[in-house]
Amino acid sequence: MALKSSVTFLAVFALLLFLFHGCATVKPPPVEPKTSPTFRPYKVMGKWYQPLHHAKDFVQVGKASWYGKKFHGRKTANGEIYDMYAISAAHKTLPIGTYVRVYNLHNNKKIEVRINDRGPFVRGRIIDLSYAAAKKIGIVGPGTAKVKIVALGVAGESEPKTDKRRTYVPVNYYAGNFTFQVGAFCERQNAERFREKLARKYRNAHITTYDGGGAIYYRVRLGECSNLEQAAEYEKYLNKNGFDDAFIVAE
Repeated sequence: MALKSSVTFLAVFALLLFLFHGCATVKPPPVEPKTSPTFRPYKVMGKWYQPLHHAKDFVQVGKASWYGKKFHGRKTANGEIYDMYAISAAHKTLPIGTYVRVYNLHNNKKIEVRINDRGPFVRGRIIDLSYAAAKKIGIVGPGTAKVKIVALGVAGESEPKTDKRRTYVPVNYYAGNFTFQVGAFCERQNAERFREKLARKYRNAHITTYDGGGAIYYRVRLGECSNLEQAAEYEKYLNKNGFDDAFIVAE
């Protein structure tokens, strides 16, 4: 009986260890049926988590900013050309093509925008609006504002020109390929040295190149999660362990 209990304990411990490292150090397994053990509750750093069986509405409150002339005419994350006079936005984790409703909590104005780019790559900011979108809800003057964003989904098959006629198809905002940005450098060599140091301890330490208009930036990222809620917890873990400015990015 004692032997059976020991085997059971070791099996549970192995499962929890696998789930934790699946976020930080090894590539997570693909999504499996609901009967899979990956949907069972698990414990990480003293806290219990229940994996989601399906998507729920994505709502986020935080600071919005906007971007304009410096990026006008440059390619966005989905390959489109950024037009500061068109309605669009950038977000770090929502799927490209997602429509969101943005509420300016200072003046109660709102707008619907489509995510076609990644950013803002500043901790504490949750969305970057195009100049035109920011102007419509009164953010251009102050530069930033506290907002609430509500994900609506992707547009239906035949996308109308007016928001009133547009229909949305729900998507899973909590599944994807999430990683963590922990630094950005103007010199490639400095980025490489930092990446090499991180690679000794963390899986998937890599560099992405970004053309910021006036300069090229080398962004250093690490880790890999397939679940946004687990990624949010690991972001907090990184923040408490020397990576003060680390944040989640969907790649």
